[in-house]
Parts: sequence; C-alpha cells; structure tokens
Amino acid sequence: MAVKTIGVIGAGQMGAGIAQTAAQSGYSVVLNDISQEYIGKGLTGIERGLDRLVAKEKITGEDRKAILGRIQGSPLLENLGQCDLVIEAIVENEETKRALFRRLDGIVKPEAIFASNTSSISITRLSSVTKRPDRFIGMHFMNPVPVMKLVEIIRGLPTSDATYETIRELAVSMGKTTVVAQDYPGFIVNRILMPMINEAVTALMEGVGSAQDIDAGMKLGANHPMGPLELADFIGLDTCLAIMETLHNGLGDDKYRPSPLLRKYVDAGYLGRKNGRGFHTYEGK
Repeated sequence: MAVKTIGVIGAGQMGAGIAQTAAQSGYSVVLNDISQEYIGKGLTGIERGLDRLVAKEKITGEDRKAILGRIQGSPLLENLGQCDLVIEAIVENEETKRALFRRLDGIVKPEAIFASNTSSISITRLSSVTKRPDRFIGMHFMNPVPVMKLVEIIRGLPTSDATYETIRELAVSMGKTTVVAQDYPGFIVNRILMPMINEAVTALMEGVGSAQDIDAGMKLGANHPMGPLELADFIGLDTCLAIMETLHNGLGDDKYRPSPLLRKYVDAGYLGRKNGRGFHTYEGK
C-alpha cells in the first residue's frame, strides 16, 4: 500500500518530531492532540526546528514554507479518517493507548495501517483491540526524532509481511535506519538502556556518587555522549518509571524493579527537563 498521508496523534516532543520528519520527507501530515493549545505548542516547536535548519543552511526558506504547508493540525480524530497510516505518540500508558485504538478503529479507513511509538508496551496486546491486527505495528522513533537515525520496528504476532515491508520502506524514505525487535517488553533499546539508567539512580540513592560524578564517570569512562541521569531527565522520569514498570511486570524478574528513588522523584513531580527539575535542574522552565 502506498502511504501518502500520515496521521500523528500526540503533539508533544515525540509526536511533533515525527510530524516534522514526515513532512520534511514529502508526506502530508495531520497532527492531532486533545486541544488546539497543545497542537499550537507542537507546531511552534516544529517551526523552531525548521528555523534552525534554515540558519544552518540545510534547508531554504522556501523549503521551510513547503514543509509547514504539508502539516495540518486538528483536535478532531475524525480528521484522521482518510490517512493511510496513523502513528500514535501519546502517554506511555497501555490502557490509554488501547482506548485510543478502539476509537480509531471505527474512524480510520479499514485499509490504513496503525503504528504505535510505544517504547515498551506489547504491540500484540495493543493490536488485539482493533479489527486490523495484521495492519498494526510498532514504530519506535528515538528522541529527538529529526536528528536520531534509528527506528525500532516491532512486529506483533499477527502483523503481516506486507505491513512490515510498508513501514520499513517508509522509515527508510524518512532517512532512518531500522532494526527489528521482537515483541517483548522494552524491545531492544529500552530493554538494555533502562536498566542502566535505573542502576544509575540506585547508585545515586546509595551514595555511590553524586549525580554530577555518576554522569561524568559514564561520559568520560564509557564514552557515552550523555550521562545516564542526564539522559533520564531528557527522556522524562515519569516515562522512565513507566518503562521500568512494564519491564518488571512483563518479565517478572526483580532485576527490573524500579529504583525507589526514581519513584520518589516522580511522586514529587520532579520529571526532568520538561518541568525544569529532575536529577539536575534546568533554567528557563
């Protein structure tokens, strides 16, 4: 199936990044969120991202105008009805995602493909609430989407070969490199990354080192571009906790138990960069 129009649900950092990348690659995009305010914030972020590309002379002013012209914002799910592909990029909560896909199944044309940008939740379970499980797939972009080259593709048990090939070709057309992950909690990247972040939080809790020293140690001693606690702040501590809970519940092994300090920070509302305070503090939030 040829994909020409892509619906993106969720105008936050991930959804806006997916929308921008798709529009830059020539696709028409319908960007949806629960309110026009959220959509406006997402579009403002896209405009800023494109402004940076113009300043770096990677695109022209005319390119910028054309890209923005391919993005339509709408708070109505009904406006996604004729999309060829709908990518969900909302909160990392299984029941919220399942409820959304139940609604979408009766709105979006039957031949369209559904993709979830979930970073840890079972694609097979999400697909089971729809009448198109063969046209349901995981498409896990990395943050920030316009910069990061990887897309994890996750096939649910019923996902068809045709759906996989369509999504793989689409990702490549968007300038991405794909890897295929089996449908197990956390897939590849977060199955490995999140326990490392969780262990860094436990090391901080136990006083092994300060947040600054833990991050500096991993950057300078393991050649990581970003320390694990700084990375957790960038991802969002609430998202990190949700993924660790999915790993712990799905795999049943206590090595995936979320650090009590991670849970405490989330309980306190210290979520990272998005609200100015996590394991580090950030100005201007």
